[in-house]
Amino acid sequence: MKALSEQLTELAARAKKTEDFVAAAKERDRNQLEADRTALKTAISESKAEAKEDMAAVQAETKVAWGELGASMDQWLAKVRAAADERRTERNIKRAQRDAEVAEDVAVGAIDLALFALDQAEYAVSDAVLARANADEMAVSG
Repeated sequence: MKALSEQLTELAARAKKTEDFVAAAKERDRNQLEADRTALKTAISESKAEAKEDMAAVQAETKVAWGELGASMDQWLAKVRAAADERRTERNIKRAQRDAEVAEDVAVGAIDLALFALDQAEYAVSDAVLARANADEMAVSG
């Protein structure tokens, strides 16, 4: 598993790449967009497989939270933070280290999810641009 700082760096780079992709999408030709779309589809599959592997490594409490991602995510994080605060006051080093590992695992999983979402966003943009190109071609020829 990558270090949190490495994942944050990767997330920032991917966010910039997505921003650039969206800005350049309308200027690209159809063949390039289709090639990019194919590459994105592969990246999404790889990201999905990677995210599943990472989730398997996360402790049982984290697995439950990711399974109920939506509304329960905020509740679960509040519970984890409250438990971590409680444990910090106990000054138990082993518990504090375990809490840090869980928090890092949650952060890594969240970054993986963000990377996956960025891939999905790029794919959706390419779909939209291609759909618009098809509609424009039909309007001109039709």
